[in-house]
Amino acid sequence: MQEIKIRKVTINDLDTLQQIGEQTFRDTFVADNDPDDIQEYLEQELSVEKIGTELADENSEFYFALSGEQVIGYLKVNFGAAQTEIKDDNALEIERIYVLKEFLGKKVGKLLFDQALEIGKQRKLDFVWLGVWENNIRAIQFYRKNGFVEFDKHIFRLGKDEQTDIMMKLKINN
Repeated sequence: MQEIKIRKVTINDLDTLQQIGEQTFRDTFVADNDPDDIQEYLEQELSVEKIGTELADENSEFYFALSGEQVIGYLKVNFGAAQTEIKDDNALEIERIYVLKEFLGKKVGKLLFDQALEIGKQRKLDFVWLGVWENNIRAIQFYRKNGFVEFDKHIFRLGKDEQTDIMMKLKINN
C-alpha cells in the first residue's frame, strides 16, 4: 500500500467530499439500518449544499486521507459554535472519521484521528469529544484504546430512527 497522506479539503473538493461521505456512510451503516432512513439522512446531511455550507464555516474543517491520488477516507472537526452539542470554546469535536471499507484495519482512521488530536493541541484546546453509535463496537473499542472515556449519551436521528450515541472525550492539554 502507498504511503497515506492527509490534506485539508478545500471548496474545490466539494464533489469528491460529498461522494466519499455518501459512500463511506452507506458502507458503514446500510447493513444495520432501514434503507429509507439511510437515504433520508444522506439527502439531508450529506447533500452537496449542506456540505458546501459546512466547508464554508470557519469553525469546521475537513481533511482527506489519500493513497496516491485516491481519496480513501476523511475527517470532519468542529470548533466553537459549529460543534453539534457541547459548544465549548476549549474543545474540538470529531464529528466524522470515515474510511473506505477496503482500507479499514490499515491505520487510515488512526492517521485521521491523530490529525484531529494535533489540531486540538495546536489550538491549545483542553479536550476532544465525539459521539459514536452504541452499536459501532469497532469504533468504540478504537476510541477507548486511544484514551477516550464515556461521559454521556445523546440521541442521533437517522431518518425516522432514533439511535443512541455514546459521547466520549479525551483530555489533550493540561
